[in-house]
Amino acid sequence: MDLSSEMFKPLEREIIAAQPIVRPSITYWQDAWRRLKKNRLGMLGLALVILLFAVAIFGPIISPYTYSGQDLKGGNLPPSRGHICGTDLLGRDLLTRIMYGARISLSIGVISSVVNLFIGVVYGGVAGFLGGRIDEVMMRIVDILWGIPLLLIVIMLMVVMRPGLMTIFIAFGFVYWLPMSRIVRGQILSQKEQEYVLAARTLGASKFRILFRHLIPNSMGPIVITLTLQIPQAIFLEAFLSYIGLGVSAPMASWGVLASDGVAAIRSYPWQLFYPALAICLAMLGFNFVGDGLRDALDPRLRR
Repeated sequence: MDLSSEMFKPLEREIIAAQPIVRPSITYWQDAWRRLKKNRLGMLGLALVILLFAVAIFGPIISPYTYSGQDLKGGNLPPSRGHICGTDLLGRDLLTRIMYGARISLSIGVISSVVNLFIGVVYGGVAGFLGGRIDEVMMRIVDILWGIPLLLIVIMLMVVMRPGLMTIFIAFGFVYWLPMSRIVRGQILSQKEQEYVLAARTLGASKFRILFRHLIPNSMGPIVITLTLQIPQAIFLEAFLSYIGLGVSAPMASWGVLASDGVAAIRSYPWQLFYPALAICLAMLGFNFVGDGLRDALDPRLRR
């Protein structure tokens, strides 16, 4: 059949006007952000997280005190105008040390998220996409590492390394990506037989392109949710390790170290424990509220 220009003509304006576009189309992430803004707890958590990062970055800069500056004559002072959160045994300003500790504790969360993205996502994606014997071997490695307690890994690292922040980073990088790899593998297994993957293979896309340009981006919802919920777990775990003496060492001040110092003086100077514990609670609540809000916002079943 021959096609001619007479067979095609533009629609009349009356027909176009009778079918107006009610609202502009939005992307998946724009819709998720719209729904996240309606979640009050999610926005409260996001505000807390932003506030904590702002305090960690700019707080020690504008503070008139240093985190290690000692004043033995001003030790164990209660909260006052000069020292909003009081001072510790050595006369160091507690607020400044909490703000400095926020840098260490939040950096643990950031490092754990980077490890999750670059190791957990890639490892789980490759295992799920290739499948077969490769998947079996890779998942058995995950099972073996999963059976080693993190506390044991930290203790083993301290045999060859001194206690400190680098030891915590190495320990987290060794095992913290394991839950993410399992989640990503499950997502890839459920999506790799979808029609869009078959279409990409038909068009000649390579395995690398299919995995990193199609499968992993389509799994970003669960990845982002898991990432957000694992950050507070990493912060709390670092605080616990520092509390029992396996984390950062003096004069560095993470929230766990400050809480450990405050426990020894809780009967006489309770503010030395209250304020570090409050900072840990705010960080945990903030990230958990954001994670719960993202879980609801990224759920495709709740889209309207």
